Amino acid sequence: MKDYNIDTKCVQGGYTPGNGEPRQIPIIQSTTFKYATSEEMGKLFDLEASGYFYTRLQNPTNDMVAAKICELEGGSAAMLTSSGQAANFYAIFNIANCGDHVVASSTIYGGTYNLFHVTMRKMGIDFTFVDPDCTEEELFAAFRPNTKAVFGETIANPALTVLDIEKFAKAAHSHGVPLIVDNTFATPVNCRPFEWGCDIVTHSTTKYMDGHGAGVGGCIVDSGKFDWLANADKFPGLTTPDDSYHGVTYAEKFGLGGAFITKCTAQLMRDFGSIQSPQNAFLLNLGLESLHVRMPRHCENGLAVAKYLKNHPKISFVTYPGLEGDKYYSLAKKYMPSGTCGVVSFGFAGGRTAAETFMKHLKLAAIETHVADARTCCLHPASATHRQMNDSELVAAGITPDLVRMSCGLENSADLIADIEQALEQI
Repeated sequence: MKDYNIDTKCVQGGYTPGNGEPRQIPIIQSTTFKYATSEEMGKLFDLEASGYFYTRLQNPTNDMVAAKICELEGGSAAMLTSSGQAANFYAIFNIANCGDHVVASSTIYGGTYNLFHVTMRKMGIDFTFVDPDCTEEELFAAFRPNTKAVFGETIANPALTVLDIEKFAKAAHSHGVPLIVDNTFATPVNCRPFEWGCDIVTHSTTKYMDGHGAGVGGCIVDSGKFDWLANADKFPGLTTPDDSYHGVTYAEKFGLGGAFITKCTAQLMRDFGSIQSPQNAFLLNLGLESLHVRMPRHCENGLAVAKYLKNHPKISFVTYPGLEGDKYYSLAKKYMPSGTCGVVSFGFAGGRTAAETFMKHLKLAAIETHVADARTCCLHPASATHRQMNDSELVAAGITPDLVRMSCGLENSADLIADIEQALEQI
């Protein structure tokens, strides 16, 4: 479906039924798959044939939905994971091992920051966190001889900083490593990072892609453009024989378009098993079918709420990259001219106490750890998703103790503003 518009790909991408086959993507709810001979199955274990033998590695339903997301992003190959956290872990661990180093934006989602800063450091992978607004010189200074990747978010959660994709891509490529971008908040409807030099995209499909809070999931998409063989000594896992698969060299056998995802599936999914359930993949596809319709409404509501809050005397600041005058407005217009997302972050003149009072009096907006849903939800990150960070780490991540993140859903914007207004009156 390469020549179709993204709207059409949302609805029909990834799966074309044959004569008499189901019109909707089928749920293949099976752990195993039957073969007539051991020889046929053996070819799958040797990566000499494509097919399915155990859902811990791959499942047809998942692959159809991954193919749709791949088309939406303009990539060469994709895979679903059990969550966005699993997607980010796999994307890094597929190319960085014990003793390696990664450069990452400091304003990434708190859960991802914790994954990198704490858990993956225990595995021997070091991370340097840089301000996304750093100069090119400061960014270049963060690299080391053992750096294997650069990581950032299109729109950071909840700081709402916008990544200068071209700047980070240039730095990554100058050092012979790929740029990995989490595109969860923008979605490919509003931003396609591959068009700006990104090499690998990740998603928490739990958010806008699912859109209804129905199923947790993640996705990794490869652009198929990064030349692993040209940087062979940095990526031995892709450019030297894999003894666990009879000496296959992924970059040679599967080329630029397939090496990364094949290794990620054959090695990491085999060993860690963070597979998305076929049922969740089915629900995800239902969400994808309306993604192009929902995203403009999320953005419309986000902008309406941001405009209302901007001049309110009880509000100390509003962060929304789609709001004129926002620090990231020009970058947002460059990378996301059709809109950003429905998430608005704001702080209170009365500090943390005022933020807590506000949260207690919301009626329409629900307090949830979720975001990017059809229903409006609200969170105080310092006491929830980012509570593992100390004050200095919060500031580095673009979060203050009084910051509230509101994810504007698909309701009427006047109703959302009325709910915010009555909660503000209680402060």
